[in-house]
Amino acid sequence: MSGLTPALAGQVIAAVQRAGQLLADPAAVQRIAAKSATDFVTNVDCAVQNALREQLAQLAPEIQFLGEEGERPSIDPARPFWILDPVDGTTNLIHHFGHSAVSLALAEGGQVTFGVVYNPYTRECFTARRGGGAYCSGRPIRVSGASRLADSLLSAGTVPGQRQLADRAFAQMRAMYDACQDIRRCGCASLDLCWVACGRLDGFVELALQPWDYAAGLLIVEEAGGRVTGPEGGPLSLTQGGGVLATNGALHPLLLELLQ
Repeated sequence: MSGLTPALAGQVIAAVQRAGQLLADPAAVQRIAAKSATDFVTNVDCAVQNALREQLAQLAPEIQFLGEEGERPSIDPARPFWILDPVDGTTNLIHHFGHSAVSLALAEGGQVTFGVVYNPYTRECFTARRGGGAYCSGRPIRVSGASRLADSLLSAGTVPGQRQLADRAFAQMRAMYDACQDIRRCGCASLDLCWVACGRLDGFVELALQPWDYAAGLLIVEEAGGRVTGPEGGPLSLTQGGGVLATNGALHPLLLELLQ
């Protein structure tokens, strides 16, 4: 279980929801800077991260903080630390696509023990505590019961930040497409993971993500009865990025075989 008390967890969830409202304001994006040709940061990313970093420091000053934006202090993985993506789906935000989220996880002892992903456009708040189940806005959620790829709806990322992986990614996507009912690509990994957790998707794969993209969703999927690994089946790192495969569990060996 997470070291957070239920009261503190509730305060953290409320802080994420308050900060996340900024994403849904059509006029909020005032400044856009390119970190690379396909990776952007806006004033909204920075504002959400700064607000949450300050509030988390007040609520739990002993917990370290790892955020996507700005300088990243060295983290001692042996001690608890937050993992924050203030805006997962920044490209969607810039284009007013209406599909982005705030993703916050707590890592303790080498594993995620608490996670929250908030979608301000739908006001759905996905949460999980290790050993305590997964929820969407307070309602318990479970992964789908699909046991055949032919019955599945899958999601696949297009690795825009590492286009040298594009041939592999699109070859895998074609293999998935041929085996399943259809493919979705929505541009927000944290929500893809949550949609696996609540059964809207049966599986999701992306070849290049960062811990802040998947840390909270990793726990939410697992607590909803699913499975999350790397695309080759190995464990995910909470301090270094990599590929992700998330499924309802039943489809995991089938997709692992298909992706190789």
